[in-house]
Amino acid sequence: MSNRTVWVDIPVIDLDRAIAFYSAVLGEPVTKEGGPGFAFGLLPHAEGEAAGCLYLPGEENAPSRTGPLVYLNAEGRLPAAAEAAVTQGGQLLQPVHPMGPHGYRAIVLDTEGNRIALHAMAL
Repeated sequence: MSNRTVWVDIPVIDLDRAIAFYSAVLGEPVTKEGGPGFAFGLLPHAEGEAAGCLYLPGEENAPSRTGPLVYLNAEGRLPAAAEAAVTQGGQLLQPVHPMGPHGYRAIVLDTEGNRIALHAMAL
């Protein structure tokens, strides 16, 4: 079965700050991409995987701690990812905790005001 989620746009206020935050949390570089008049941070992914970006929204969207909860893969480094979130200026809303047979997660507030979940099947 293919991924049901194919892309996610994460709204940010400061693109460079958000790129630094997500690069540290994911343990891989978020690349700054774009063209004339626009820029975005492309989240690391392999061909065929679900992906996403950090972008500067217009009036149609804004960072939020009450909107949809995006789960990012932190397999093999969940405690380190949660620590990196705090080190990079985020806030730990829920520390690493079990989700029964669905693995583990931590919920953090990123530097832009978005609530995100970091997920791993094993610690």
